[in-house]
Amino acid sequence: MVDFPVFPDFSQRVPLPSSVFFLTHLLLLLQPGELNSEEVRVVGPGEPILALVGEEVEFSCHLLPYLDAEDMEIRWFRSQTSDVVHLYEGGRELQSRQMAQFRNRTKLIKDYIVDGSVNLQLRGIIPDDEGLYGCRFLSSNFSREAVWELEVAGLGSDPHISLESFKKGGVQLRCSSSGWYPKPQAQWKDHKGQCLPPEMEAIVQDARGLFNLETSVVVQGGSHSNVSCSIQNSLLLQKKEFTIQIAEKLQTELDWRRAEGQAEWRAAQQYAVDVTLDPASAHHSLEVSEDGKSVSSCTAVPGPVVGDPQRFSEQTCVLSCQRFSAGRHYWEVHVGRRSRWFLGVCLASVPRLGPGHLSPANGYWVMGLWNRCEYFILDPHRIALTLRVPPRRVGIFLDWEAGKLSFFNASDGSHIFTFTHPFSGTLCAYFRPRAHDGGEHPDPLTICPLPVRRTCLLLTEEDETDTWLQPYEPSDPTLGLW
Repeated sequence: MVDFPVFPDFSQRVPLPSSVFFLTHLLLLLQPGELNSEEVRVVGPGEPILALVGEEVEFSCHLLPYLDAEDMEIRWFRSQTSDVVHLYEGGRELQSRQMAQFRNRTKLIKDYIVDGSVNLQLRGIIPDDEGLYGCRFLSSNFSREAVWELEVAGLGSDPHISLESFKKGGVQLRCSSSGWYPKPQAQWKDHKGQCLPPEMEAIVQDARGLFNLETSVVVQGGSHSNVSCSIQNSLLLQKKEFTIQIAEKLQTELDWRRAEGQAEWRAAQQYAVDVTLDPASAHHSLEVSEDGKSVSSCTAVPGPVVGDPQRFSEQTCVLSCQRFSAGRHYWEVHVGRRSRWFLGVCLASVPRLGPGHLSPANGYWVMGLWNRCEYFILDPHRIALTLRVPPRRVGIFLDWEAGKLSFFNASDGSHIFTFTHPFSGTLCAYFRPRAHDGGEHPDPLTICPLPVRRTCLLLTEEDETDTWLQPYEPSDPTLGLW
C-alpha cells in the first residue's frame, strides 16, 4: 500500500496567526488617508520661553504622531491666528501676510517637515515681542494648534555713579543705568552692607520700551566710606553692582571739573581788561582806594547777621568806571577771606533798588557770599552754589553778544556759575563788599592786575589739600543774605 501526501483544501478558510493580523492592522493605521484626525495633536514648547533683548529665540513645533506636513498650512501667530508671525502655505513662505513687527526678523527651519517637525527663529528680540504665541497645522481633514508664552528680559548697562554736590551735610551721589526690562529695582548700601534710603528715584521707559533708571542718595559721615549701587532684574534674578570709594571719587570728580573749568577759564583770560572803581558811584559808607582798585566798608556789623535781609534798604555798592555794551571782557577780584561780598555786573542805568531785587529781571547779575560759607546767586530767588574750594580770587567773564556772564574760582581754575541772559543795555562791573562782621580777615575787595600775579593768589597748602570742604546750609531759608 502506497501512502500519498495530503494537501490542504484551500477552499476552506483557515485562521491567520494573531501576529500577522496585528501587523496588517498597524499598516492600515499608518496610511494617511485612513488616519483618525482626532488622534493628531500639535506639540509646542511645554512652558514659557524667556528671551533676552537683542538676542534670538527659537520656537519648535511638531505633529504627533509624525506626519508629512510639507503640503499643509503651518501658521505661526501672535495671540490669535489672524495675527500672523510667519506663514507657510502651498509649499511656500508668504512673507506678505506677516505683521509689520515681524517682517525680516523670522526664519523657518523645515529640514524635518516630512516628519511633521518645524522650527521658527525670531531675531532681535524687543520688549514688544512679549506675549502669547502659537503654531497651527492645517490639512484637509484636521486643524490643530499649540500655544505658549514668550517672556522678555533685558539686562541693562553697568551702573554709573557720579558726584552731584554737597547736600544736607553730606555728599549727594547719583547712580544711573539704562536698557533694563522689565522695570528694575535699585538699592544703595553703605560699607557695612546696610541699605540706604534713596533721596530720589526715577525710572522712565524709552522709545524702544526699555527702562532707564536714575537714583540718588545723600551719604553722611566720613569721606572714606564705600558706597554701592546695585540694580536688579527680577525676571532674570540677576543684578549689576558698582561700588565707589567716596574720597577717591571726590578727587576724580574734582580733577575733571578743574580740567574742564580751567580750559574755559584760560580762554576767558585772553579778554582781560583794566577795570577801575568809580568813586562817584560809591555808597557813602564805602572807601575806595586812590588808585581805584580796592574798596572796603567803613562800618562794622557785630557778629553774623541772621535777621530780615530786607531791612537793609540801601545798596552799599560801587560801580566800575568802564562801561560795556559789546565784546568780551574779563577781570579778577581778590576777595581774600572776607565773610560777605557781592560781585558781578549791572545795567549802568539801573535804579539803586533794595538788596532783595538783585536779580537779572531787575538788571543785576551777581554772585554772593554770606556768613563765610554760603555761596549763592539770585535768579531771581536764591540758588545755593556748591564750592569745594573757597575762592580767594574770583574771575568774571562777560560775553555781551552771547548774553553770558560767567564766574570762575581763580584759586583753582574751576567754573562756578554762568548766567545766560540777552543783554540790551550798557553794563558796568558791580562790587559790594558789605560791612565787616568783626572777623579776623577784614580784606578789601581788590581788582587784581592782569596778567595775574602770584601776589593775588593767596590759597594756602592747607586749603589745597582739604578733601572735605563743603558749604554751610542753614536750616532756616529766611536767614539774612545781605
